[in-house]
Parts: sequence; structure tokens; C-alpha cells
Amino acid sequence: MATTLANSASTQEKLLRAREAAAKLALLSTDEKNALLLAIADAIENQIETILAANGEDVDSSGLEGAMRDRLLLTTGRIKEMAQGVREVAALTDPIGETLAEWTRPNGLRIRKLRVPLGVIGIIYESRPNVTVDTAVLALKTGNAVVLRGGKEAARSNQRLVEILAAVPGVPEGAIELLDSSTRQSVTELIKARGLVDVIIPRGGAGLIAFVTGNSAVPVIETGAGNCHIFVDESADFDMADPIVINAKTQRPSVCNAAEKLLVHERVAAEYVPRIVQKLVEAGVEVRGDGKSRSMAAGLNIVPAVEQDWYEEYLRLCMAVRVVANVDEAIAHINRYSTKHSDSIVTRDEANARKFLRGVDSAAVYWNASTRFTDGAEFGFGAEMGISTQKLHCRGPFALAELTSSKYEIVGTGQVR
Repeated sequence: MATTLANSASTQEKLLRAREAAAKLALLSTDEKNALLLAIADAIENQIETILAANGEDVDSSGLEGAMRDRLLLTTGRIKEMAQGVREVAALTDPIGETLAEWTRPNGLRIRKLRVPLGVIGIIYESRPNVTVDTAVLALKTGNAVVLRGGKEAARSNQRLVEILAAVPGVPEGAIELLDSSTRQSVTELIKARGLVDVIIPRGGAGLIAFVTGNSAVPVIETGAGNCHIFVDESADFDMADPIVINAKTQRPSVCNAAEKLLVHERVAAEYVPRIVQKLVEAGVEVRGDGKSRSMAAGLNIVPAVEQDWYEEYLRLCMAVRVVANVDEAIAHINRYSTKHSDSIVTRDEANARKFLRGVDSAAVYWNASTRFTDGAEFGFGAEMGISTQKLHCRGPFALAELTSSKYEIVGTGQVR
């Protein structure tokens, strides 16, 4: 049975247990892993009340408001979605053991390249308890042990969730380890544990990610902040653009795939800017803008945007608007200011759309759709480990396949070199 926060073991002891568990997990069959996941999903649903109680204590003592409080908050609906996500992961194809390539050399050696688990995965994240379950089940599905270091605001929620996962019969001891979140020491110990931990995945704000990537002795898969853009081109269907902009900004403003910036082609700006600003204001959004957009929507109290606005990930009901000359200027603006996460063009012009899709250097680029779809579940992954904005190993929402490495199996008949 996996170890919980209640255990007073040191970080080093927990990492050693995780390393031992990784060897056991790598030997589990797909059927065995799927059975564990289905049992975990049932256990989560059977413990909704205790999860809500623990989470309520976290929310009440956190002092968080707005978007950050929403990230921490669990509801009955969100917990059921969490359990359903576990079942969806169980239904996905197991990548472990997949043959990536196979060939025979002239000397008769048969060489096979196949997927194998990474080993021990360390996750550092802030006040989103759903990450505890998502990452643990993705790790189990791929035969990896996971070491969780959540934010202190979610300590009780994370403890309860790990206790539930740990109580499922068949989960090897050490497969899911939860570190102390009361000080930063456990973060430092985790990211320096080269040889015990195979990869670190930081999820959270820019400060956390910068600290981990700048100080880790363990390889890092960098997840990034989301300064996401919508560009309304001159041929855009306004009736299509409106709900895309409103959804991308307001459906859940606290997440990294929410849109923070709106770019509008100058040929339609005089008509579209006041139209969309009015809708944003009615939706409770604070609107900031450049000089052109403010003059076009006079009387709607657009706050003057400063240079820093174009870089900022608001994570709240705030959006900055800029008028641009054409698709080329939109692409240049995005590539300069964005975090290379998710950006979208709304247009009827296929040539402009193709130019945007090719030219914007982001992990996910959309044509006529909301950026809110950059999500592992929405991409059909069941859940996600994070959304990577780097270019090595994985990019965009990543889940099962990206939690694997590869190795070669070579079969001979006595060959020597």
C-alpha cells in the first residue's frame, strides 16, 4: 500500500521507496494496471464527503480569493469528473511495451526499440488538488512511481486523496509518495535527487517553474504559463468570433489556456472592437487596450495598456486588446509577447489561417476555436501531466506516451564483434 502524508518518513526515505516501487510497477500487466485504476475511480466516488471536508478546511484557511481560490476548490461535480477521468485513462491504450521500430542487421541480430516507463516522476504543483489524482493515475498507467509535492494551501485535500489512492489493494508501497508542503526544503530535496528521481515536472506559476528549471539536478519537463491570444482577422465571422473570445476569456479565467489578449485586424476594428468590448464588460471583464482600441470604444472605460500588459498572464477576468495591421503583425506580436502556449485565429481566409498556423511558434495553434481546448482530456488523453511549452521530448498537453522512455532489445544467435 502506498505511503501517505501521515507517514513521518524523510524525503530521502520516500524517494527510496518510490525507486523500489518503480521496479515493481514496470512489471505489471496492462490488465493489472487498469484494474487498479478502476478501483481508484470507485474509491474516489465513495469518499466524496471526506474529500469535500478536507478541501473545505483548505479553502477556509487558505486566504485565497478569485482565480486562485477557484483552483483550490473542489465540488461534488469536480470530484466526479476526477473519477471519470481516471476511468478514461484506464480505457486508453497502454503505451508500455509498444514496438517503436524493429529490424534485422545483415549479421542476423534482431533489434527492437520499445517503450518503457521513465521510472520515478517528481511532480511539483500549486493549489490544484485535481492534479494529485491526474498525475498519480497517469503514472500508474505507464508503470511509473510518482512523488507528489503539492502546494501548502491544498495540504489536507492532497493528503486525503493520496490516502484514498493508497488504500486501494494492489498499489505497491512507495508507488505514490506525498512530500511535506509546509516548507520549500522538500522541493529542494526532490529536485536535487539525481539518481533516485528520473524526471521533474513543475506545474504552477512562472516563479515556481523558473525556480525548478534553474536549480534542478534532475531533468525537467517544463510546463509554462499561458499568455494566450485570439486574433480576429478581417474576414472573421463576428457571430463566430464573439463566443470564441468570451469562452476563451471567461469560461475559467484562472487556468493557463484562458485567453489573455485579443488582437483585431485594423480593417474591422472600428466595428468589432466596441462590439466585443461591450460583451466583455457585460461578462465582468476588465478591459485594457492600446490607443487605437480605446479610441474606437470610447465610453466603455478601457484601461490604457502598458508594455508589461502584453507579457502578463492575468489569470483573472482581465483582457488586453490591440489593433494590428494584418496577419503578419498579429503573428509577430504573438511570437514576441506570448508564452508559446495556445493562440487562435478567427478567419474565413484559409490562406491567412494557414499562415497563422505555420507562423505562430506555440505548442497549440487554433483556427476558429477557443484556446480552452488545450487540455489533456479535451485532446482525448483522459487526463494530462501538464502542458509543455518546451520543444524537447514533448510539447503541448502530454500524458501517457510522453511518460515513457525507450530501450533496445537485441536478440542474437551467438554473434560476436
